[in-house]
Amino acid sequence: MDAPRVVLITAPDAATAERLARTLVEQQLAACVNWVNGVSSVYRWQGRIEHSSEVLLIAKTCASRLAELQSWLERSHPYEVPECIALAPAEISPRYLEWLQLETLRGAGA
Repeated sequence: MDAPRVVLITAPDAATAERLARTLVEQQLAACVNWVNGVSSVYRWQGRIEHSSEVLLIAKTCASRLAELQSWLERSHPYEVPECIALAPAEISPRYLEWLQLETLRGAGA
């Protein structure tokens, strides 16, 4: 059994978020991607404090797909340094985990 992961990704706008989410699911790098509009971010970039409106993507995948997901994101994301933070859920329902693994591992040739 492959461990589930929740991946946080930010995008500059809704159109980019939808494109990223759709492609992640189409390529089975994620079983599901939610996005949350209206996220405000404050961060340091190139020595300056920046403030941006962003869209937060929440992708559900398996640990074995993370390297491929991150590699794809590095090539496809408009940001020079895209956010890609993977979290391990403390709990997940067995039926959801089964579905998650089926939808992502099938894309890995499993």
